[in-house]
Amino acid sequence: MIGEKFSFRQFIVPKFWKKFWLMFFAILLMGFFLSFLIEVGWGTDPASFMNLNISHLIGWTFGNWQIVINILMLIIVFIFEPSLIGFGTICNMILIGYTADFCCWLWAKNGIHELIAGGTVGIKIAFFAVAIVCFVIVAAVYMNAQMGLSPYDGCAKLFAGALKGIPFFVGRMIYDLGIVAIGFVAAVFSKEMRGSALGASIIGLLLGPVITAIAKPMKRLVE
Repeated sequence: MIGEKFSFRQFIVPKFWKKFWLMFFAILLMGFFLSFLIEVGWGTDPASFMNLNISHLIGWTFGNWQIVINILMLIIVFIFEPSLIGFGTICNMILIGYTADFCCWLWAKNGIHELIAGGTVGIKIAFFAVAIVCFVIVAAVYMNAQMGLSPYDGCAKLFAGALKGIPFFVGRMIYDLGIVAIGFVAAVFSKEMRGSALGASIIGLLLGPVITAIAKPMKRLVE
């Protein structure tokens, strides 16, 4: 039966507030660091790369399209593994896209956009390197906070789990690179790429190993 494993009790986990605030601030920071990746234009995370290019193709804002695609992926997770749904799912769906939109608006108002866009290669490398490392770390924190996964990450877990005999981090890398390919196709149709497929691929290759590496220390922290 569809969604038969789902229970509202799964939203209330042991040490709830400790896990909730870890998850909440990690998600806000993901949107914050994502805004710098968008400003530099050398690549975002795979999901954002795909959504930036699809939203540009169809003429929507990034935040609005992010909500729609997350709802579609949420339906898939609800059908096949509803136990992955929690407060982290809802916060991720709503906060990352709009946090990134707000920060990009703020950077345009206070001159940071001009600093990055018109800056030297060295300035762009500095912003990109710091943002990409911090984004991957806070993403791993959120995913290990045990408060539920985003629809995108839930689908990634379902995909990786379906690849029998292959470690999670390898399945996650395959999934993320496939998402980058979808974003690339959208960019081809719109004739203008938002972000960099290469940068998104690099993040896709980093995410799986970092999520796995941070799992044990995060488990000790939240339990």
